[in-house]
Amino acid sequence: MFTNLAAYKFAPLENLEELRARLQSLCAEQALKGTILLSPEGINIVIAGGAAAVARLMCELRGLAGFEELTAKESFSVKQPFRRMLVKLKKEIIAFGIEGIAPAHKSSAKISPQLLKQWIDEGKPLTLLDTRNDYEIRMGTFRGALPIGVDHFRNFPAATKQLPDELKEKTIVMFCTGGIRCEKAGPFLEQAGFQQVFQLDGGILKYFEECGQAHYDGDCFVFDRRVCVDSQLRQTDAALCFCCQMPVTPQEQVDARYIVGVSCPFCHAESAGGGSVPKHTVNG
Repeated sequence: MFTNLAAYKFAPLENLEELRARLQSLCAEQALKGTILLSPEGINIVIAGGAAAVARLMCELRGLAGFEELTAKESFSVKQPFRRMLVKLKKEIIAFGIEGIAPAHKSSAKISPQLLKQWIDEGKPLTLLDTRNDYEIRMGTFRGALPIGVDHFRNFPAATKQLPDELKEKTIVMFCTGGIRCEKAGPFLEQAGFQQVFQLDGGILKYFEECGQAHYDGDCFVFDRRVCVDSQLRQTDAALCFCCQMPVTPQEQVDARYIVGVSCPFCHAESAGGGSVPKHTVNG
């Protein structure tokens, strides 16, 4: 059994090259696989391995100044969901490209999964804003949620210009897979004049952990070989098209255009015609 761990924290980080080398050595020693992103703004990790190995890595990270309270979301899988171990140095731990957005100093107010469920149960007027990519949203989202309408998080700032002006005075609860994208999306919306912005603490994965399927339809896309997890954080039967990297539901896998390693209903025409098929860029 593999422990899958996702964690991030925005806090000033120095001596990145030295830290990278130390973490590479530790992960190799502990047979961990996944990705660790290091940048001056913080750390973003998605890794999997034995329970003791994962705990050893978290102990190392919590020993860093400013990361003592680093928290993680855990799930479990029978197979290793990652192919290799990467420790990368980046300008940002989640690509956004907007100067002045610094979650370590200013982020939107967070609400817990339990409070969000309570608000929805009570019928509180609010807009659930899904900040994820369209290909993720098609696998599942909160009932009645408004998709931001992007194929990469870098396009979020431009997409917000299409939001109705009346939302600027309404309650907005934004969410993503694990919470990291909302750390930057929230402050950006506030700068754009949206007055009541909240972010779901821990994202969909934490909501599943604490509230299960309530008010959520479908599964949650994850950026590893599991493809999707259900509300019990179990791997589903979704697949990823080898050609275009589009997630494919079990129902779509019985389509004649779905050929393992060749095509799916979304790219079959391009594959058959010999044209190039754009691949999705995976973000956190």
